Amino acid sequence: MEAAVKCASSQFVGSSSSVSSSSNTNQPRHFFRYDSNRRTLKFKPRSTFSIRAAATGDSDSVVTLLDYGAGNVRSVRNAIRSLGFDIKDVQTPEDILNAKRLVFPGVGAFAAAMDVLNQKGMAEALCTYIENDRPFLGICLGMQLLFESSEENGPVKGLGLIPGVVGRFGSSNGFRVPHIGWNALQIRRDSEILEDIGNHHVYFVHSYRAMPSDDNEEWVSSTCNYGGNFIASVRRGNVHAVQFHPEKSGDIGLSILRRFLYPKSFAAKKSLGGKASKLAKRVIACLDVRANDKGDLVVTKGDQYDVREQTKENEVRNLGKPVDLAGQYYLDGADEVSFLNITGFRDFPLGDLPMLQVLRCTSENVFVPLTVGGGIRDFTDGHGRHYSSLEVASEYFRSGADKVSIGSDAVYAAEEYLKTGEKTGKSSLEQISRVYGNQAVVVSIDPRRVYLKSPDDVKFKSVKVSNPGPNGEEYAWYQCTVNGGREGRPIGAYELAKAVEELGAGEILLNCIDCDGQGKGFDIDLIKLISDAVTIPVIASSGAGSVEHFSEVFAETNASAALAAGIFHRKEVPIQSVKEHLLKEGIEVRI
Repeated sequence: MEAAVKCASSQFVGSSSSVSSSSNTNQPRHFFRYDSNRRTLKFKPRSTFSIRAAATGDSDSVVTLLDYGAGNVRSVRNAIRSLGFDIKDVQTPEDILNAKRLVFPGVGAFAAAMDVLNQKGMAEALCTYIENDRPFLGICLGMQLLFESSEENGPVKGLGLIPGVVGRFGSSNGFRVPHIGWNALQIRRDSEILEDIGNHHVYFVHSYRAMPSDDNEEWVSSTCNYGGNFIASVRRGNVHAVQFHPEKSGDIGLSILRRFLYPKSFAAKKSLGGKASKLAKRVIACLDVRANDKGDLVVTKGDQYDVREQTKENEVRNLGKPVDLAGQYYLDGADEVSFLNITGFRDFPLGDLPMLQVLRCTSENVFVPLTVGGGIRDFTDGHGRHYSSLEVASEYFRSGADKVSIGSDAVYAAEEYLKTGEKTGKSSLEQISRVYGNQAVVVSIDPRRVYLKSPDDVKFKSVKVSNPGPNGEEYAWYQCTVNGGREGRPIGAYELAKAVEELGAGEILLNCIDCDGQGKGFDIDLIKLISDAVTIPVIASSGAGSVEHFSEVFAETNASAALAAGIFHRKEVPIQSVKEHLLKEGIEVRI
């Protein structure tokens, strides 16, 4: 059964596209190596670097992209193309030196990135290019690598161009780590590409940051406050770098990229409005995607996980096409879009070409974060070829996903961890977070409420419920399930959340089978239990039916985001109405 998905970039299947004629589209996509035991990386002095830049025939409409082979850079490519530029991929150090403008969208872990740059001789070329004040834009890890070193799996030596050490956020002050979401900038000095952006939210997703100091003061162009001020952007001459993701920051982010690519076109300041002051609460649109009985990929929605209509035909509920709906939610103001692949070629995830194509097509026009879940695990195909969960996740990242969501596999990993007390490093959760960072891994928890007469009736963490059970029970524990809610497991939501945080999860998507599709509000008891138990962000899901339900969950729990599906699909509650209501209630959101 195949579901056709067509989009403008449908010719790009698999590896990233390039206008460079020397690019080999059949080359391995994942050519980085990661060594968890590595404490330092050798770095040759720049004086030994002798490659000389040659004349280039690149036109003014070409951007050179340094993609070292990890993570989602498809969105950066699409954003650059949307602004009228073609892309040339870096294949050799000479490509860096010959670039007229260079973009480095670093994704993943610091050590893995430096390993590749050093192995391929690109670290020296990059330093030479930047020291010659050539047009450069580093994004996220592409900024962090400019500093002297990082504590991430380290210490690991960086490029050493900016004084300072990249350290991990502290969570002891109550701030969630990773720092995920839309936050405000404080402009420190003329930044050129950030004109009048200080009043707007931009999208961050990271666990490590560099701090401003007297030694790097001349570099710092803006800071962001999250448990203290950290460096949000740097600028010296033609060299720019940002900790946030402009390609995921909507129209504001595209305006930043436009200013970098067309620096002479923005001499006059243009007021963009906005009142951003701190980290915003996120409103996320979720699309449950599956093939219907005709083989077409559709967005569906279940009631307590049943996605079929209660009719004689019993057909799959069809609420629209995934790419079209995702694009509409982006225009409506969704802060993120989440795809949950609920059928999915479970025995062969990498054979799920339609879902991969949905990601590719969506990322062409949707410039906010994309998450995908469903079937991300180790598997062996019919020919006996084994694929690791890291390989599966990598394919989703390269197709446009910014985060992957792991469900059943995380439950099994947590059960094993709680049984042995040891981290094997082999679970999907551990593999992916080790290479891409825990900010790239979401764990989806699907619990079912089990009422109790006494909290002593079970060994799992229970709560006193706001609404008594059918027989007057005052307590409940939340039993985790797998396989789409069809199988209960001997582990509670509380125990699972604590375990997956230790195993490397960067965020928790907290569902509730009892509330799913009911429209009566989020399960506040559950969300409060979990969001108080962990230090990573928690996304509230299941049960939203009105704008008041969103303000309620943010006011009564420590949830960082709230997700809804059916009410958005059926246009019962528009995303903009949710945000307007939250603003009236004094809750900061991105507008």
